[in-house]
Amino acid sequence: MRFPTKIAAAIVLTLTAFAAVSPAQAKCTRLAFSVNDYGKKGPTEDAKKLLDKYIKDWTSERGIKNYTTGKKDVKCELFLDVIVFDEYTCRAEASVCW
Repeated sequence: MRFPTKIAAAIVLTLTAFAAVSPAQAKCTRLAFSVNDYGKKGPTEDAKKLLDKYIKDWTSERGIKNYTTGKKDVKCELFLDVIVFDEYTCRAEASVCW
């Protein structure tokens, strides 16, 4: 049985990430925030900004003072396509380690 390329790549990346940092050194999680709005640029930027706020609140609630945030990945999908305007749902994700 042959794995699809994307699944195999995801497994390799996950195993590499766990091999690079032992559990005694750091704990990490992946956090995300979604925004639905008109256009594509607006929800992309809003998702990034709101993800930053969410990460700050999430770490604060857990008493985490020292943390690092990885690169933010943003994916947008067309939600509604009307001739005059388009509406997108954009999801920003980042790894947070402490």
